[in-house]
Amino acid sequence: MTQNLAKLLLGLQNKDRKSIAKSISLIENDKKIARQIINQIYKKTSASLILGITGPAGAGKSSLINIISLELKKLGMNPAILAIDPTSHISGGAILGDRIRMNELANNGVYIRSIASRGATGAISNSIYNIIRILEYTGFDPIIVESVGAGQTEIEISNISDVTIVVFNPNTGDNIQTIKAGITEIGDIYVVNKSDLRGSLQLYKSIQDYIGESKTVLLTSTKTKKGVDKLMQTIQKFLNEKNKMKKLNNKSKVKHELRDIVLNNIKEKIDMELQSKKILKYLELVELKKIDIFKAADQVSNLLIKC
Repeated sequence: MTQNLAKLLLGLQNKDRKSIAKSISLIENDKKIARQIINQIYKKTSASLILGITGPAGAGKSSLINIISLELKKLGMNPAILAIDPTSHISGGAILGDRIRMNELANNGVYIRSIASRGATGAISNSIYNIIRILEYTGFDPIIVESVGAGQTEIEISNISDVTIVVFNPNTGDNIQTIKAGITEIGDIYVVNKSDLRGSLQLYKSIQDYIGESKTVLLTSTKTKKGVDKLMQTIQKFLNEKNKMKKLNNKSKVKHELRDIVLNNIKEKIDMELQSKKILKYLELVELKKIDIFKAADQVSNLLIKC
């Protein structure tokens, strides 16, 4: 172990915020050092509960997370927030709205980090699992993951979360189309936020009818604080239940993570092999119309499998 790595790990043991930030940056940008860090801390991770929050843009996820985080602090918990930014973690684009809310959370000891999705499947960063491990190792629990809420993100976030909250906005147009877009199978808690706005009750009833009685649907307003107490009671209930099933949940998470790593390794190998001369010759054959695209793809696939 290098002196720099040993110093960094000591900083993590002491819960030093600069060491946490540096470790997360290394996890995102340096695969070799990331492996070394995780190798040293792996046995002391997987203890924290993960609260995933997703939903369409404009649903008020950030404002809701602000309230949830402060309420969790009041309960004696030590939450951290990972906001998955579809653009860049440098710009701070998607992270918790305005600077005032960020400052309020930071002043109350909530750790906040924006991370880039970097084109990962479902807009979930490939490094998210190991970033969560850094936060677990340094004692944050629960860890709130806010997704960009687009495409397959909702499914991806449910794979890493112990409890998943899907947030809806009454001002997104047709109610049934809004519900279908939310991928209703993956949530533990469904929230119609901005309930002070017109149409919220109609959307609430539509979600109840569409999902059925087996799921929890709530009305909240971050503006009036309506429904916040009920939401926090429900979150506590689910976190307690999931904590009892932690071992089983971790097994499922490891399965998904292992699959993601294997597929990513294969993709990298394929991308490299596709530049080789023996593969590029099939491209030439297709361009010269000597072979059709499907036959070329089959032969290239067979070659890659043998690599």
